[in-house]
Amino acid sequence: MSTDVERSEPSLPNSPEDDLRELEEAYAELRDESQQLINERNGLESEVRTLRKKIDRLEENVNLLKMPPLIIGHIQDVLDHERAIVRSSNGTVFQVSLNQRLEPDLLKPGTRVALNQDSLSVIEVLHEAWDPMVSGAEMVEKPSITYADVAGLDDQVESVREAIELPLTKPELFEKIGIVPPKGVLLVGPPGCGKTLLAKAVANHTDATFIRMVGSELAQKYIGEGGRMVRELFSLAKEKAPSVIFLDEIDAIGAKRLDGSTSGDREVQRTLMQLLAELDGFDALKDVKIIAATNRPDILDDALLRPGRFDRVIEIPIPDEASRKSILNVHLGVMNTKKISVGRVVERTQGYSGAELKATCVEAGMIAIRDGRSSVTQADMMDAITRLDKKRSQGSTLRSPEALYS
Repeated sequence: MSTDVERSEPSLPNSPEDDLRELEEAYAELRDESQQLINERNGLESEVRTLRKKIDRLEENVNLLKMPPLIIGHIQDVLDHERAIVRSSNGTVFQVSLNQRLEPDLLKPGTRVALNQDSLSVIEVLHEAWDPMVSGAEMVEKPSITYADVAGLDDQVESVREAIELPLTKPELFEKIGIVPPKGVLLVGPPGCGKTLLAKAVANHTDATFIRMVGSELAQKYIGEGGRMVRELFSLAKEKAPSVIFLDEIDAIGAKRLDGSTSGDREVQRTLMQLLAELDGFDALKDVKIIAATNRPDILDDALLRPGRFDRVIEIPIPDEASRKSILNVHLGVMNTKKISVGRVVERTQGYSGAELKATCVEAGMIAIRDGRSSVTQADMMDAITRLDKKRSQGSTLRSPEALYS
């Protein structure tokens, strides 16, 4: 029995061109793989460097947390570039060494510094610390009130802008004339006539730092605290210059000084004297302007009212007929109204302040809401005026001597 045996043909050897092509392809693959490994190595090395930096920062933070706390003190005198006299927070005085890496210009008498707990050497220079009430008085966000919202006070607005804005924006005009620009203005007038509103408009229109403080906040019960707050208030204003300080209800600390007074009155008088020194003392205010407001100018101390401190006393009166019309147009302009005669409302609101005119518009809106309507009518305004007249008469009765002692 015979079988067919298939014989395979012998394979032909590769040509030199094929061998070269295979070697080139293998070399290209190895080169790409090598480049990929190099890139991965570089990425890992970069990540390692980042992690080492993070470890160094964390170790530094840990070391700082383990360090003993520093003592707060003040430099009293600088002897030379290596030694100084300092007063620590507990009142003791020491001669200590200075850190040589600190700039000599920063080391002056009165500078607040941090001292090493063991050697009491000066470690670093600290910024001046202000009372939280003072630092919180800085207005961060500007109010939305503009001069257009201060209706009926065109002359007063112009006077304030000349005294406050013009010296900050165009000081060269005063230098050419050869006069010293006004330091500040005092706004006087009955309550609700727009004194604080005008100050808000100044804060909106000026690029200067605006710091507002109520006079009663400066009246402290501990001796020296009120004067210190006034000093820090003006120190903050000078550092943030150009700046505007608004002192509302200044009569709380600016009342006339009397011979017979209690210890509390004497502390208020000390605060007033510090305010007088800051307003017109040896240190020039330069780019710091002051706006003060009060509804009791008759009780203010004469030293506070003299020229050189408040160069302009601007009266904010009860609105007259034209002013009441302007104020009503501002408030009614943003309301949904229907056939309202502003002239009739002006006639019925004789003697109303700006705040009472706004209250009238708000009350008219509340009447419309109560009736389920979406617009304010003339009848609503008349009804609101009647209610405001009743409230005003009740307020006058409560303020009368008969009501006080009945």
